[in-house]
Amino acid sequence: MSEDLRARVRAGDREAFAELYESYARTVYNHAYRLTGDWSVAEEVMGDTFLDAWRTREQLEPGDGSLKPWLLGVATNKARNANRGIGRRLAFLARRPAPAPVADFADETAGRIDDARRLAAVRKVYGRLRRGEREVLALCVWSGLDYAQAAQALGVPVGTVRSRLSRARARLRRLTDQRLADERSEEGAGERSGGKAGERSGERSGGKAGEKKEPRRRRGEVQSEAAFAALPFQELQEDPR
Repeated sequence: MSEDLRARVRAGDREAFAELYESYARTVYNHAYRLTGDWSVAEEVMGDTFLDAWRTREQLEPGDGSLKPWLLGVATNKARNANRGIGRRLAFLARRPAPAPVADFADETAGRIDDARRLAAVRKVYGRLRRGEREVLALCVWSGLDYAQAAQALGVPVGTVRSRLSRARARLRRLTDQRLADERSEEGAGERSGGKAGERSGERSGGKAGEKKEPRRRRGEVQSEAAFAALPFQELQEDPR
């Protein structure tokens, strides 16, 4: 990207704006999706962002800094407008069927399954974060802005970005851990119910009393939680298209 791109965009150079679009369209699109949770809405937000950026190009401050914070700031505002009906949107997402279970083909897949379950849990609880928390996560973690750039995009002090991001990380982990704990509790209840039925069946078929079977490894069971901090964010960094 040329160093004088900002000046050219401010001057209304259409080729410069096309260069800007080619460089940041997918970044804006991904950011919009993370804030709205809907592909079609994200496309609308992306289009509105660049349309508004063109209309307000003369308001750009002179300099040679990256235009990414400016564009993501516009996109964040557009996403806020698109989320005015967030209650209906979340209700719709809640009615969507759960993703198909990952097949357990071998023991070495257990770690991947555990990661997938954590990712699914993060997606389910992400909407429970406050709007400001979702925005700083999207800007700082997934879009790669530093604190100063995120503050510029949101129009808030750097200290506010730091505190929001810290709260957002802690709350996302807490909600995700609780979601996983609830799922494990439900699975355990199901296994106990199934085990009692199996014991009754064994008694009827003349199975040896007191005979114990080797405990089956729970699908997705791993020891390390190091992947949790990165994977929920890493997946959403991938190209969504």
